[in-house]
Amino acid sequence: MIYQANNQKQRVMTDYDQALVWSTLLLLSIGLIMIYSASIAIAEAQFGAERATHYLLRHGIYLGVGLLLGFITFQVPMQIWQRYTVYLFMASASLLVLVLVPGIGHEVNGSQRWIPLYVVNLQPSEFMKFFMILYAADYVNRKAADLNYLLKGFLPITIVMAIVGFLLLLEPDFGSFFVVTTLAMSILFLGGVSLKIFIGLISILAVGLYGLILSSPYRLDRVVAFMDPWADPYGKGYQLSHALIAFGRGEWLGVGLGGSVEKLFYLPEAHTDFLLSVLAEELGFVGVVAVIILFIWLITRAFIIGRLAAKLEAPFSALVAQGIGIWIGIQALINMGVNMGVLPTKGLTLPLLSFGGSSITANCIALAVLLRIDWENRQRLRGLPV
Repeated sequence: MIYQANNQKQRVMTDYDQALVWSTLLLLSIGLIMIYSASIAIAEAQFGAERATHYLLRHGIYLGVGLLLGFITFQVPMQIWQRYTVYLFMASASLLVLVLVPGIGHEVNGSQRWIPLYVVNLQPSEFMKFFMILYAADYVNRKAADLNYLLKGFLPITIVMAIVGFLLLLEPDFGSFFVVTTLAMSILFLGGVSLKIFIGLISILAVGLYGLILSSPYRLDRVVAFMDPWADPYGKGYQLSHALIAFGRGEWLGVGLGGSVEKLFYLPEAHTDFLLSVLAEELGFVGVVAVIILFIWLITRAFIIGRLAAKLEAPFSALVAQGIGIWIGIQALINMGVNMGVLPTKGLTLPLLSFGGSSITANCIALAVLLRIDWENRQRLRGLPV
């Protein structure tokens, strides 16, 4: 009887990671609500009062497409992803070249980052982040024995990183350049690259980043504005100063959903890059902390899934899972840092929350792959085929 009682209390392994799914759904839901709140005034000004839900409906469609593609992605085994990784990466790199071709790439605010597809604009750099994770994970898996050798192991992927980085800087998209480079380096580090070589690369990149900032007037202006936004609150520091005002007005519990003043044409990009500032103003410190906890929860699950995949002798899946966690984490950290005035202004969305078709679609596909890795882990633990 005691054995039967204990046996009944044993936890039954589910088919998916519930914590990962719920944290993702909650972040997507918060994003949908906040985009509606942050974009009403802009939509009314652009399209009239009868189309105040313009950005909400568009984001809802993007989200629906992203979830549909995520469902399809979940059906693809990881061995298929690994088999075709190089081809997918080359296709993504080709899009980065295509976006720079006059007449094909679409320019907005001085940056040529989009390819018009009639009803939507495709941003290839968002998908390059995902495919860089796949490529770096596959490369580390194939070249594991040579990673401690500069010429045989480390130099080839460094050249690939340099080419992709150069294409991103031509757009220019410094934010995506930093994220893609960080992702590749992180996966190399997780894959066991020589510490000396890794530190050397970080040093070279640090000097390179410093040079890029000094060589570009608009990047230097952003750094100057970040250091003291109140020195020029109506010029270089305008965006950051209004983001900080939004955070200040929110205090502990916020002014209430829909009550933001900064979204009324004071804070630029309120529904995209600076959505967190509107959230902070309307939901306060408590709302921001809740979003941060959800991100930490999601990222932690990604690393746990990756660690389990490594134990189950699936190194490619392990690196991809942890790479996705790093991607979501580093981009969320940068976006939050920019909104809070901790980092210089960068054109990066807040994953799963900000308005943007390419961004939300790429996020959904990546998280579907993460769920697939988790599902394959559970199949292996049960002794079943994947």
